[in-house]
Amino acid sequence: MKPQFLLDPTITFLNHGSFGACPKPIFEEHQRIQLELETEPVEFIQIKQPKYLKIARESLAKFVGCQAGDLFFTSNPTFAINIIMRSIKLNAGDEILATNHEYGAMDRTWNFYCKKSGAKYIRQNISLPVVSKKQMIEEFWKGYTSKTKVIFLNQISSATALIFPVKEICDKAAALGLITIVDGAHVPGHIDLDISDLNPDYYTGTLHKWMLAPKGSSFLYVKPELQNDLEPLVVSWGYESVSPGESQFLDYHELQGTRDVSAFLCTPKVVEFLEDNNWNEVSKACKKIVLDNYQRFCDLVNTNPLCPISSDFLGQMVSIPINTKKPAELKEILYSKYKIQIPVMPLNGNYYLRYSINVYNSEADLDILYNALEEIIKTTDLIES
Repeated sequence: MKPQFLLDPTITFLNHGSFGACPKPIFEEHQRIQLELETEPVEFIQIKQPKYLKIARESLAKFVGCQAGDLFFTSNPTFAINIIMRSIKLNAGDEILATNHEYGAMDRTWNFYCKKSGAKYIRQNISLPVVSKKQMIEEFWKGYTSKTKVIFLNQISSATALIFPVKEICDKAAALGLITIVDGAHVPGHIDLDISDLNPDYYTGTLHKWMLAPKGSSFLYVKPELQNDLEPLVVSWGYESVSPGESQFLDYHELQGTRDVSAFLCTPKVVEFLEDNNWNEVSKACKKIVLDNYQRFCDLVNTNPLCPISSDFLGQMVSIPINTKKPAELKEILYSKYKIQIPVMPLNGNYYLRYSINVYNSEADLDILYNALEEIIKTTDLIES
């Protein structure tokens, strides 16, 4: 499968988790759609685009387990969370309960909202190493108070690469009458996803990460009874439309004038590619490589895994705790000298080397990383043992 991708063959690419990587057949579909747009822009935008978007939504909805009329495309999850943030109405003192493992852009979004509204964003500590789902759930709910109105939770954390027990937390939150918002940026195409089973109020995920779509393709799902309360982040032709479509929800959020939606329209091709290449088995093989190598990397840098080494907590990426005072320099030398693309992730004063494994990777790629780290430890002060 490696020749199917456009990645630079001189680079050991271990960072699929940040922005994904698009296979040639999907990238070619992206270009084909852009060419169709430029060939007849008026016909495409005014007549074809709404029909194409509906087909794309139907394809995506089937893949993620919801109804096609309950989601729309966004450029990324941060955009999606900003839509929600602008729409929910909280009072001064109300609390948004999250964890201290959330993505930095999301933390910033909620901090912005809280400065405007007087609400409070609670980053509840989930201690490391994680020992069980029960521990994660119990520690999370220690942050709950009578002022809690919203639960915000990433399903797979970015810096620590941990899978969180979202289903259990959503179920309890619903029983308590709380608003539930799930950031599933790393989920679609990575681990099983059935939004109807999770039953959140809001769910956002990317297609351009683990589903292999072109960059800038994500979605926002909203529970039907909340859809008409969701205000458009960008007010455009869909607002109080003179030619209403199938729902106000879609009019408000899909009809935004001139923009390039070609990445969204690749969705049927994306799903087809995954199905044709038996992606469940591909993912399973990638996850095995991730799990089989985690302990040896922790042993090399003299740290411990962040969780039990199992599929309950880890998917196709894993974060190795490292002791370093020079994270930027470490990342730079890995790229410039060893030609390894891998992030050094900061979180709560600690640093993690996060490797991602996809179909274009092999055990040999991790051996290259291992040998590089071994040499760095012996010859520099970038990693402390």
